[in-house]
Amino acid sequence: MSRHVILNSEEHGTLRVRTEASAKLGDAVMTSFTVPFEFRRIQHDFPILFRRDLETGRFSALALLGFESGENLFLQDGCWLADYKPMAMAIQPFLLGRSASGDGPAQIHIDLEHPRISSNEEGMLLFDSTGQPTPFVEQIGEMLSELDAGYRASEGFFAALERYDLLEPFALDVELKDGSKHRMVGYHLINEEKLRTLEPDAIAELHSEGHLMPIFMALASLSNLPKLIAYKDRGHGNG
Repeated sequence: MSRHVILNSEEHGTLRVRTEASAKLGDAVMTSFTVPFEFRRIQHDFPILFRRDLETGRFSALALLGFESGENLFLQDGCWLADYKPMAMAIQPFLLGRSASGDGPAQIHIDLEHPRISSNEEGMLLFDSTGQPTPFVEQIGEMLSELDAGYRASEGFFAALERYDLLEPFALDVELKDGSKHRMVGYHLINEEKLRTLEPDAIAELHSEGHLMPIFMALASLSNLPKLIAYKDRGHGNG
């Protein structure tokens, strides 16, 4: 059960946040939310897939970390195997909050029930002795702002993908060396053939709106699928 409150030095001056990679601390996840501006960093390690919310009809982008619910193949023996950690994971247990009316500046909130919260000497201190935010919290604030801006900007990106019918359903059958099989369904990816056959004016529009680069990054990211399958074969995940 989450318990989100506004972060402040009076109440949270002695709290610490553990930052190590750990399944017990919330890293045992199959996917991580991401946004187009982050694709360049994500694509180096993770496949980027898309999923439509059946209730709202809206698409979101996801970095793929495993093939089963609760599986993270980038966790091994307490180590994070990738060069990069998706920001939506790196910001935990923080989030950005606004008033119900949406007026006023956003504020950093913290989930006091999150397993990364520590009240002993483990983890990163949130405030210094004068009550000022530590560099760790300032960095978190920057990431939260970037994610928030990226989420807001992603509406135009997905509108462009749908306008040119560039998203197609994706299913993946994974067969491991031990004979076990895993099937992934319910995701979408960018149709490279449709992208290739777009009219020059459409390509120019995607470029001018800043959508072409994240499209290319999403396509390039799929080269990481064999790596994930190899990790699965070697028994990586949630270690």
